[in-house]
Amino acid sequence: MLRYLTVPVTPYQQNCSLLWCDQTMKTAVLDPGGDLERVLAQVARAGLVLDQIWLTHGHIDHAGGAAELALRFGLPIIGPHQADQFLIDGLALQGKMFGFAHVQTFTPTRWLNDGDTVKLGHSTLTVRHCPGHTPGHVVFYSSEANRAFVGDVLFAGSIGRTDLPQGDHDTLIASITQRLWPMGNDTVFVPGHGPESTFGIERRSNPYVRDT
Repeated sequence: MLRYLTVPVTPYQQNCSLLWCDQTMKTAVLDPGGDLERVLAQVARAGLVLDQIWLTHGHIDHAGGAAELALRFGLPIIGPHQADQFLIDGLALQGKMFGFAHVQTFTPTRWLNDGDTVKLGHSTLTVRHCPGHTPGHVVFYSSEANRAFVGDVLFAGSIGRTDLPQGDHDTLIASITQRLWPMGNDTVFVPGHGPESTFGIERRSNPYVRDT
């Protein structure tokens, strides 16, 4: 069974998630934006085995620690979609602009496309390409755990920003309504910032995407 633990990191309180297969303890670090020692302390405390890095998109608060973590532990970096390459190429510059130390650029081991799957021990998750916040944003969905890890596409009561480079409001709304809602109202989603919610709650109450 897939398990997970959310660890807020960086001054942006970005939700870095540890996902693991409870049979093998193989673990993916989802969106390691920074504060790696805090993340690694949770890995050690839970007895997890680092196996992969997964990225939803290329903004620094989500991807800023990926290269360092990959180099320290020999981990592959999986995702996001290749349309975010321009953001990853600019990570070092982003680091200088926003006060993130030791940020390095990298080339993901594997880019992800809509409909791909990623495997973690005995658990398999589906990938959905959900552009709008960034052009290469992806979401990871586990049907067995009834969880979706949505990065900055959707938040409890809000949606991702679209005023950043290559963001687009209409595209983001389409990603939410066409690619997230079909996962089911009972699906719990883990956003890139803030508390968890369900798609059903957001369809009823989120002023940006509620059903009319």
